[in-house]
Amino acid sequence: MVGRSLKLLFGGKRAAPRRRVALAALVLGVIAVHGCVTQGVFDRMAEFGRSEALPPRMEVSYVREMALSAPPVAAPAAPAAPIAQAMAPAAPKHKPKPKPKPPKAASAPEPTPASAPVLAEAVPASAASAPADTVVAQAPASAPAASAPDAASAPMVAAAASTPASGATAFEWPVSTRVSYIVNGYYRGDMNGSAHFEWIRQGTRYQIRLEAIIGNDVLTVGYRRMFSEGDVTDRGLVPQRYDQEAKLGFQTPRRATLHFDHDGVVLANGDRRDLVPGVQDTVSQFVQLTYVFSTQPELLTVGRTIDFPLALPHRVGVWTYDVVDHETLDTPFGPLDTVRLKPRRRSMSGNELAIEMWFAPALRYFPVRLRLTQANDDASYLEMVIKQRPEMAAGS
Repeated sequence: MVGRSLKLLFGGKRAAPRRRVALAALVLGVIAVHGCVTQGVFDRMAEFGRSEALPPRMEVSYVREMALSAPPVAAPAAPAAPIAQAMAPAAPKHKPKPKPKPPKAASAPEPTPASAPVLAEAVPASAASAPADTVVAQAPASAPAASAPDAASAPMVAAAASTPASGATAFEWPVSTRVSYIVNGYYRGDMNGSAHFEWIRQGTRYQIRLEAIIGNDVLTVGYRRMFSEGDVTDRGLVPQRYDQEAKLGFQTPRRATLHFDHDGVVLANGDRRDLVPGVQDTVSQFVQLTYVFSTQPELLTVGRTIDFPLALPHRVGVWTYDVVDHETLDTPFGPLDTVRLKPRRRSMSGNELAIEMWFAPALRYFPVRLRLTQANDDASYLEMVIKQRPEMAAGS
């Protein structure tokens, strides 16, 4: 209709002057309406872009390399409430007095206490009101020392603190640090690239960025980005926002955002979950674990189990890591002693990432090797191995 009107307006010999004026008014009206609609769409797209845009990166300059050194012995903060205790209902103020037990016969054998339950496997009755996809940890029941499980196999909640070691000092968070990696992997063919992990701290605020790029400076085949922002406290990191984005080849980028507040976590699909004490996101866990290991180095004994509360894009739960080995990693700057943590997959869904982590005590427990796989695909993987000493900002 618009084309015919323009033809009549500018090229039609039969149109009378009055009719031409009417057609011109009609065409201008249609154009104005289309312009208003288009502008409205662009405005909404701009608002969407602003709401989903990543927070601006904190400015930092790296001026020196991290030297290899023995990890500092740091005193842990006061223990936080256990996860099960924090999610259980309040106890009644007045408890009935227990009835006295009848005395036991002298010949009756002493019963053997049951072993403490594994934290990630047992769910307390008080968790019945929790969402179905939320895994709740249960603190082990107290038992006499003679029947307690071996320390090397006893799982622990990573947020809990242990007794301070003799001569321990207050924990000091590392200055802003960047770790660079060489990337290799496989997905329908070999993949190569580079990656950077950044821990940026300014006062009580932090940002953590992990970006892996498949390809080179000339041709980028794909990428995976993770971003966390929040507060630094005396009990560890408190995330406020987490973003992840991944793209491979001509696929549309896949993105997810989580928001944290004092009461809970808003997942990528908009669902809300209750806040679990000490919960971290996928990338903040790397730095939170440097805090945990600096204050509780005994957790890195091979055979130990570390239970760690994580907020993933579609659920909140307790992630279980096994300390499986102490390994020497060959690096461009020499052999490096590491501790390897491997996640258990029994509670993972098919598209969730399993991240094996190698931490270096001599480099402030920063991750020096990461291996990313999906629960339903062992053949595909992305591995990052440190390629040079970490770079640090000015400061202690």
